[in-house]
Amino acid sequence: MRTIESTQRKSSYLFLLPATVFVVLALFYPIYSALRISFFDWNLREFTKAPVFVGLQNFAELFRDQNFWISVRVTLVFTLAVVCVEMFTGTVFALLLEEGIAGLRLFRTLFVLPIMIAPVVVGIVWKFLYNTSYGPINYLIGLAGVKPIEWLADPSIALVAVIISDVWQWTPFVFLLVLAGLQGIPKELTEAASVDGASYVQNLIHIKLPSIAQVLGITAILRLIDAFRSLEVIYNLSYGGPGVSTEVLSLHLYKTAFADSRLGLSSSIAVVLLFLIFILSIPIMWRDVGRKER
Repeated sequence: MRTIESTQRKSSYLFLLPATVFVVLALFYPIYSALRISFFDWNLREFTKAPVFVGLQNFAELFRDQNFWISVRVTLVFTLAVVCVEMFTGTVFALLLEEGIAGLRLFRTLFVLPIMIAPVVVGIVWKFLYNTSYGPINYLIGLAGVKPIEWLADPSIALVAVIISDVWQWTPFVFLLVLAGLQGIPKELTEAASVDGASYVQNLIHIKLPSIAQVLGITAILRLIDAFRSLEVIYNLSYGGPGVSTEVLSLHLYKTAFADSRLGLSSSIAVVLLFLIFILSIPIMWRDVGRKER
């Protein structure tokens, strides 16, 4: 019997091998390549010149670059803002729909449409909406007697405009995951608490939110990673402008690689970007692991 079980176990590992190899190659090889290239001076404009090993020189140059630190600050502000707003808004809408409020069933269908639109299209659409001369947003503001706002030309509010467009597109993603988590809570728990005299707020704090804490954590990690590498919407909406007021790290990486043709330096940016995503994800992952152990 043990021989049969051992053979079956080995066979299952054998079937898992191709998928494991594929995941390892798809995940770790790009990371290895980026790390390796970051140690070379590789300029695509000098295509006849072989890459030259420069050690940590790319990282030293990167950390001396003022625009790099500006892009880090912009990325952190953008990421934290969109994740916090989307998590709060998506959770609120999920709680409203989970309660079965009249009229919101149809709203659920309309609400998820933004996540089906390509990010490139989202950037173009919002660029039209924000247009100072003929944009619908400034038109509506003008009806109230307010002067047109230069959403994408004013460095003080351009990042806010970008954040609004991201919140519009990705709040439905949070909404769907949180709603699925809420619908997985046994009705008996909330009904029993209500019978014992618990209010809606007490039900929410002591039953619903703790029950979906893991869902909230995973959703936050997914949005954190995705927001940190946002490119398409910002590229088409503002291209990092005005100046570098909306230039996130991923866009700074893109410009370094394809506008300046410096693959080595852009790879060092990619390594730093990966490191920052990992560092920011640790608290959420650590909290979820601790909750599972308890």
